[in-house]
Amino acid sequence: MNKATSLKLQHNIALKHLNTFGINVIARDFVEITAEEELPAMLTLINTYSGPVMFLGGGSNVLFVQDYDGLIIKISLRGINIVHQDDEEVYVRGMAGENWDHFVQFCVNNHYGGLENLSLIPGNVGTSPIQNIGAYGVEVKDTFYKLEAICLRTGAFREFFASDCAFGYRDSVFKNELKGRYLILAVVFKLHKHPVLNTSYGAITSELQRMNLNPSVKNIALCVSAIRRSKLPDPEELGNAGSFFKNPVINSEHAEELKARYPQLPVYPAGNGVKIAAGWLIEQCGLKGFRKGDAGVHQKQALVLVNYGNASGNDILAIAKLVKDEVLKKFNVMLHPEVNIIE
Repeated sequence: MNKATSLKLQHNIALKHLNTFGINVIARDFVEITAEEELPAMLTLINTYSGPVMFLGGGSNVLFVQDYDGLIIKISLRGINIVHQDDEEVYVRGMAGENWDHFVQFCVNNHYGGLENLSLIPGNVGTSPIQNIGAYGVEVKDTFYKLEAICLRTGAFREFFASDCAFGYRDSVFKNELKGRYLILAVVFKLHKHPVLNTSYGAITSELQRMNLNPSVKNIALCVSAIRRSKLPDPEELGNAGSFFKNPVINSEHAEELKARYPQLPVYPAGNGVKIAAGWLIEQCGLKGFRKGDAGVHQKQALVLVNYGNASGNDILAIAKLVKDEVLKKFNVMLHPEVNIIE
């Protein structure tokens, strides 16, 4: 890190446009980091600050339940560059504040394969490994090479390779034993110039046929984006955080019992268990399209909870509790939120 620069600390800042749910809450203190030169001053601030501190990326995976009586640090470090390449592979580095889909489309437009199935997922590059985001048969861990981070207590720089990250289903070491201890600055992905394309999951193959497209990195990205737009609401138009719940993983005996009762239940192998589709479970409970006030379950995708305009965080949380209770009662399956709930 270079010479420290001062920070512009702001007070009583509205966060409505900084979280994709569009929840209208206030942060007591707020600072935005736009350059690595600001990191020393940021470390000094957080290690002397008397209240709670929260880092905010794209705001696409959080639900604020009330005003934040502490310090919000928005990470807006941007930039994309090629670290190394040869005839087969290319290592692409994205700064933490880069919009995820902008980063994916940079790779797609250069015909670098591996991230095309992850098109149009909301959020930023820096938070992608924390959640090990995934869609259409692909997860971040499949192409992750390393990330660069600083220790928030000491300021020491550290690189984490895939073997250091304990990646799991929507999980990593940064959600568990290292939670709150490191700030991710950049992520490097190992992509392929002659990729093996993954069209086996969901409706990708049928969408390619419908659009009369041959399988390619760019065309898969087009199809995935089209599928997502047809099913999922645009946060710019309807407040949401994408999938609110994780797809639950249950033991094989429970899965067989449910499959006998509900032959249409979508199931997928998942390590020692079976992953089942949370959206399908919610829909079977009759909750797809359910609405109470300005909070509800999306009409096209039951896995998505939405803010129709002026819902509070507690309104969304009440819908989430109803969904969890009904699924547990009908299927004896516990749903867990994928979204971080900030209470």
